[in-house]
This record gives sequence, structure tokens and C-alpha cells, in this order.
Amino acid sequence: MLLTQDHVMIRDAVRAFAQAELWPNAAKWDKEHRFPSAAHKGLAELGAYGICVPEALGGAGLDYLTLALVLEEIAAGDGGTSTAISVTNCPYNAILMKYGTPAQQQQWLVPAARGDILGAFCLTEPHVGSDASGLRTTAVREGDEYVINGVKQFITSGQNGQAAVVIAVTDKGAGKKGMSTFMVPTDNPGYVVARLEDKVGQHSSDTAQINFDNCRIPAENLIGQEGEGYKIALSALEGGRIGIAAQSVGMARSALEVAIAYAKERQSFGTAIFNHQAVGFRLAECATRLEAARQLIWHAAALRDAGQPCLKEAAMAKLFASETAEQICSAAIQTLGGYGYVNDFPLERIWRDVRVCQIYEGTSDVQKIIIQRAL
Repeated sequence: MLLTQDHVMIRDAVRAFAQAELWPNAAKWDKEHRFPSAAHKGLAELGAYGICVPEALGGAGLDYLTLALVLEEIAAGDGGTSTAISVTNCPYNAILMKYGTPAQQQQWLVPAARGDILGAFCLTEPHVGSDASGLRTTAVREGDEYVINGVKQFITSGQNGQAAVVIAVTDKGAGKKGMSTFMVPTDNPGYVVARLEDKVGQHSSDTAQINFDNCRIPAENLIGQEGEGYKIALSALEGGRIGIAAQSVGMARSALEVAIAYAKERQSFGTAIFNHQAVGFRLAECATRLEAARQLIWHAAALRDAGQPCLKEAAMAKLFASETAEQICSAAIQTLGGYGYVNDFPLERIWRDVRVCQIYEGTSDVQKIIIQRAL
């Protein structure tokens, strides 16, 4: 698949920013567990917060292929930053674009697309991951308000985000059809950041447990209709999986570039280790798998942009890219030997950052279930 001149121009602009502002600081953010506010402001100015949002709603008005390109470049600079950007674009923006009323879009989507606020998505709970039909968080209608109670787990930007799309049960006896979707500002009384997870990687992106303790919101914060929550949550997963696949490729690309550069400089038995077939073939295979993953992503994005179903293709891209990325990071570490295992080089950080890509937005096993059903 070939990129248009516009695609290349946008990709190169984001790449330049990521290599200048993200890559040199990523190790520091990782060590200090720091959310890079200044970098996010720069990315917002580039339009990265609202790639697919129409210009009339504050966004860039671009396509999902562009979103994939942008997320790859951001992730090549810093994986955690790309996760926060990915969640804001999809599912947060995507849900409001498709199901939000004009008033809701003006209040919650326009500021996000402009980069004034960061969005979060509250679906997962401590006992509910892949099986979203088992949610226990409830939203009870009381007059012109809903009262939300429950716990959400592993919420990206749960602390640093300013607004959250929340899925809660409004009819306990209706199963999947008893869930609804709500907009909740994170400074709302009753929205409590119970703890921040101490994660293996992606320390520049906060992952929080959120307690909803009699959290009252206006009834007009209901997105769509009561009972549409499950459908709304699933609707954004195609785009979200394309995004996670793209960030997997971005991180793996940086790891491979480090390994290639090192292999061309490191001398062993009278020549650069790159010239030894054991090393050269390893890197050649990594490069091939990386390009295959990228093409799967671009294909899924192109289908989505064309308005065609891409559930299977997005699952394939996410499955292959996330698993390939970990393999490439491991091969890169092997290429550097002992230096790959210490934090003098960035490989161990990238390896830690990329591992979760096989878990969030649907585990690898869930992607295989989706692909199996499509067969």
C-alpha cells in the first residue's frame, strides 16, 4: 500500500517532533514516572488529539490511516505517551463522534479534539476484563440525575484525564442490554482515583483504579439511549485495535533501529557483528515481520476509512503487531547482548513498554476468538 503525499507530510512532521521531544526524554519520564504535560501540549498543537474528528468539531478531519501513522511515530518516541493519545482518539473521540448529541460534542468532544482535555475510557473492572457483560458498576436514575457506584480498573489517563466515558449497568436484569454509557468529568464529586498502578512499563502514562462513590451526573450526560452501552463500547474497538497495533509497530521499529545501529558499530572476530549471518539474518527477519505488521495495520485502516467492515482485519493487525513487537524487542536485546539488558540502552524500556500491547484493547486470545468466528 502506498501513502499519499499528504500522509507522508503528516507522518514526517510527527516523526520530527517525536524524535526531538519524546525520544530524548523517554528514559527520564520512565524513571521518574512522569506524565509529560509539555510534550502533550506540543502533540495537541500538531492535531494529534483529534486526528479523525471533523474540523467543524475542532479536529484535524483526517482518516484512520493517518491516525495509524501518527500513533506509530509517537510510539517510536515514547510508548506511554502514544497510549494516552490513542485512548483519547479512540475510543473516547470515536464514541462521541458516533453517539454524542450536538450539545455533548460541543462540551466533551471539541475540547478533546483541540487538545484542551485528555479523555479516558472506563470499561474494565477488577473482576471483569475480556467479558464486559459481567460489569457491576451501576448507574441509577434519580430525578434529573444518574448516581454511579462501582470500581473501574486499569484506566488509562484515569488521573491525568479531564473527562471519562463510563460504561455502567442501568438494568441489572437485562444482561448485555442493561448497560449504558455516560460522560463523567474527572473533577466530579464521587470520581475518586483510588490508586495508580505500579506497572512494568509505560510509566509516562498513568493507569488508575477509579472508585465511583455516589457520583452524581446530570441525566443529559447519558450517551445514546439506556441499554446501548455494550454496543457503544464495542463500536470503538476496531479503531482502538488499529491504534494499539500501530503503537506496537512504532515501539518495535525504534528497538530494531537501535539494534541495527549497534550491530554496525560493534566489532567481533574482525568485523562488525552485523556482517555475521547469525546477527544479520536475525535483523532481516525482524525487519520483514515489522513491515508485514505495518501492512496489516494499513489494510485494516483503509477498510475502515472506506466504510467497510474490518473487525477481523483489525483483530489480525492487533494480534500480529503486538506479538511481533515483543519478539522484535527481544531479538534487539539479544543483538546487544549484556548491553541490551541494562538501561544504558533503551531496549529494556521499550521491551517493558510494548508487552502490554498483547493485553489491552482485547488480549491476544480475544483477537483469536474474533478471527476464528470470522472464519
